[in-house]
Amino acid sequence: MLCEVTNPLLFLGVLVLVSSLLAGFGMAKAGSQSPIHLFGFAAIMALSIYLILDIEYPRLGLVRIDTFDQPLIELRKGMDSIPENAR
Repeated sequence: MLCEVTNPLLFLGVLVLVSSLLAGFGMAKAGSQSPIHLFGFAAIMALSIYLILDIEYPRLGLVRIDTFDQPLIELRKGMDSIPENAR
């Protein structure tokens, strides 16, 4: 891999700054700003950041993977109950 991002917050911060900078330069050329476009940009940026963080930390957000851990938990419990003479 050429570049590996280990911290998504750094990547998201750069993404927000660059995209906001480009959007700001684009809107500065216009005579007036459209409230629909301003709200749309803010909503899309917020949704993108939320989804990226939710996928990065799946046990904390809406994307839940707790059910996938259940077989491993049951296996571990089974290992704890092995009798001493069987080891």
